[in-house]
Amino acid sequence: MNEPSFPPLLTGHAVDADDDPFERACAGAGAAEFGAGDLVWSRALDRIAMALVMEPDVDRQRSREMIFVAMVACADAVGANIPPEIGFTWLWPTTLRANGARVGQVRYAEAESEAEDGAPEWIVVGIEIILFDAKPRDVEPGQTPERTTLFDEGTGEIEAHELISSIARHWTTWIHRWDGDGFAPVHENWLFRADGHKETVSLETREGEVTGVFLGIDEAGNLLLKEEAGSTRALSLAGELGLADGGQEA
Repeated sequence: MNEPSFPPLLTGHAVDADDDPFERACAGAGAAEFGAGDLVWSRALDRIAMALVMEPDVDRQRSREMIFVAMVACADAVGANIPPEIGFTWLWPTTLRANGARVGQVRYAEAESEAEDGAPEWIVVGIEIILFDAKPRDVEPGQTPERTTLFDEGTGEIEAHELISSIARHWTTWIHRWDGDGFAPVHENWLFRADGHKETVSLETREGEVTGVFLGIDEAGNLLLKEEAGSTRALSLAGELGLADGGQEA
């Protein structure tokens, strides 16, 4: 596999195709082997799997905005590498979709320990996208509408190292924009690709199925849902990711 290239602020660390770069990044951050800007990536050819270690200087709520930063950066990178007729969207909180079917996910973990300013000592954000099926399937594409691959949606062959490089570049650009302009531009771009925005949706959550009009997300990344009775309910991002108030890996 060709090696991806990374912007100057990122340092790449490769793991074998059978290893999980997100778990490796979390373990490395927890053991102080990795720090801010270390990006762990998989040598797998059939998927994108990468995880970025960061050391935020903001509280947990704002640190979790990095989930949405990663998603909009991923959309910019993927959009530059696929035909325009393929819809790359997402379903709250972290499911990535191609033409309405699951094609990947964003993962997030944060340290339980905090710095003196109340920020988690580290966070890790991972991105995973399936490029093609590495093993033969028993069903034809289209028979599993809940999941897909970029290849099945008509992207043609995409080189994993090229997409990893592109995501890394867009990621640093969006982090810089978030640092300068805050969450507002991230929020706007995230809603643009959010499936079901301003429509009635049914979501499977940790609390069971919930239904209502998807109004948007608030500054904490919680989903705002207008229920049939007319009241607005906030579905907790932290709760959906399994994050306690003190923080834990998800």
